[in-house]
Parts: sequence; C-alpha cells; structure tokens
Amino acid sequence: MQKLRVLGPRLITLVLAVFVLIATLAPPANAYRHRRRHNPEAGKGKAAKRVGIGAAIGAGAGGLIGGRKGAIIGAGAGAAGGGAYHVHKKRSWRRHHRRG
Repeated sequence: MQKLRVLGPRLITLVLAVFVLIATLAPPANAYRHRRRHNPEAGKGKAAKRVGIGAAIGAGAGGLIGGRKGAIIGAGAGAAGGGAYHVHKKRSWRRHHRRG
C-alpha cells in the first residue's frame, strides 16, 4: 500500500506530461484544409522536356529547309516556342484551378 501512495502522484504526473507532449505535437485541426495544391503543369522537368522537344522539332524543320544554319535558327525558334508553350500551360492550369 505504501508503494502505491508514492507511485501514484508520480504516475499521474508522468501520464499528464505524456498527454501534454502528444497534444503539442499534433497538428491543428484545420491544417489539412489549407494544403497547397501542386500544379502538375509546372516544374523544371516538364519545362526542359517542352523546350527540348520544341528545339528538336525546330532544328529538324530548319535543317530540311535551310541546312546547318537553318537548323541552328530553327532550334532557337523551337526552344523559344517550347518555353512559351510551357508558360502558357502553367498559367492556364493556375487560371482554371483558382482557390476561393
């Protein structure tokens, strides 16, 4: 009986301390509602792919039309077009998925 009296307050203190620790580590209830959406049209990988495909198509078309010099010019124009297309896709997704 004597052990229980000494252990009782310590056990209660320990249990309360554990509950307080768990309560401070738990996320607030509204933390899951304000999660930011990921834009699947954005990203460096997609941008590189779109610019690269544009440059390849431009270089191919320019090479057929104007030889080596045409391929270089076509690659630059195609890369610019791919970059513009990427920006358009990114903004279009953002415009169609606004919050609120």
